Amino acid sequence: MQTRTLGRTGRSVSVIGLGTWQLGADWGEVEEADALAVLDAAYGAGVTIFDTADVYGDGRSESLIGSWLKANAGSGVTVATKMGRRVDQVPENYVLENFRAWNDRSRRNLGVDALDLVQLHCPPTAVYSSDEVFDALDTLVAEGRIRNYGVSVETVDEALAAIARPGVASVQIILNAFRLKPLDEVLPAAGRAGVGIIARVPLASGLLSGRYTTETTFAADDHRTYNRHGEAFDVGETFSGVDYETGVRAASDFSALVAEQVPDATPAQAALAWIASLPQVSTVIPGARSTDQAAANAAAGSIELPDGFDAAVRGLYDTYFREAIHSRW
Repeated sequence: MQTRTLGRTGRSVSVIGLGTWQLGADWGEVEEADALAVLDAAYGAGVTIFDTADVYGDGRSESLIGSWLKANAGSGVTVATKMGRRVDQVPENYVLENFRAWNDRSRRNLGVDALDLVQLHCPPTAVYSSDEVFDALDTLVAEGRIRNYGVSVETVDEALAAIARPGVASVQIILNAFRLKPLDEVLPAAGRAGVGIIARVPLASGLLSGRYTTETTFAADDHRTYNRHGEAFDVGETFSGVDYETGVRAASDFSALVAEQVPDATPAQAALAWIASLPQVSTVIPGARSTDQAAANAAAGSIELPDGFDAAVRGLYDTYFREAIHSRW
């Protein structure tokens, strides 16, 4: 497993991490024993960063990780959590008093004295221009409640505003073969500033696995059912905001590309390896609902892609998605 420095945190983390939204909620039910087994499998395969949030299962994901940390003292795993989505999404709620309360809850859930990395969880755009917000985050660091802070963003403009903040250690952004806009400005700016990039939704909600067809259905409590058109939160978080049927066709072409150029890898592994090949990316955080999936994802951290693969990925994006989504987010 390759490792990278997670931006201004200075921490070394695996280039393939583990996203744990699915262990809390919104992807169908996962039993506690199964969730802990996924964490075990990821760690055993070389993963050293878990990404979570205080709203994933209303704290269930954090609590599961907390149980795992207690049973694996000294693991050295970095835990990146998020805060801010448990209240109405107005800038007035992003204040020090709330930050302290949210921080207390996350530290209890995770069973730690200080959080490794806290990310504002896709806050209102106005938050990024508020000096008071970032002063409050600096206060949490000074109080020893958190070691580092970053942001999780929806748009490129939000990412660029965050990168300009001297205390921001990392930016989490949707980045995958079907969402290439961050390559234009965000990754170069992050590289110049020494800010880490955490790539989320790396498989476009599973589309890039190549396993879905236009007939595939998802559980009622899976966001790929109830947020298909942005009914519950930003549509960009579900299938990267691309039209599902178009995504299925593009995924078929991507799978054919992988079979031709990277025959020893699955489409999902090649999709993860492509993101990991971008030098400004600190870590990629696919989710996993089984031990086999966690191990297979982690294996992507040691795959070397052939010359020409990157150009082919960009060509697919130009063919299927650039006109429809590049001006968004």
